[in-house]
Amino acid sequence: MTAATTRPSFHLAIPVDDIARAREFYGGVLALPQGRSADTWVDWNFHGHQLVTHLAPAQADAARNEVDGHDVPVPHFGLLLPAEDFHALAERLRAAGIRFVIEPYLRFAGEPGEQWTMFLRDPAGNALEFKSFRDESQVFAA
Repeated sequence: MTAATTRPSFHLAIPVDDIARAREFYGGVLALPQGRSADTWVDWNFHGHQLVTHLAPAQADAARNEVDGHDVPVPHFGLLLPAEDFHALAERLRAAGIRFVIEPYLRFAGEPGEQWTMFLRDPAGNALEFKSFRDESQVFAA
């Protein structure tokens, strides 16, 4: 398997405590296309990957790790976006009144791995990170 692929490369299932709110957030705010669904789960096209929201009890608050002066929620998942898409999403989230865990900012400025990043929680409390690397060849830089 190569590092870059054009087919979906991951499937992630996450708990949510309200399917209707999940539909509003993932389908409305994040504008993800919806796939198959039932009363207790929904498949989402997460930029070519399969994300599934499953009805389950609310999760406890996550642990945090300090990164670049910010308390990063753990666990979290997210997506690498082109810079234009990152900033457009940040504006869409602000317009929707989403409260950020970590506001969009430039992390590691001038260093290898320089990136824009932002953290937020979905309505069920799942932590999401969206980021954009200045130089995509630095994604796995040591």
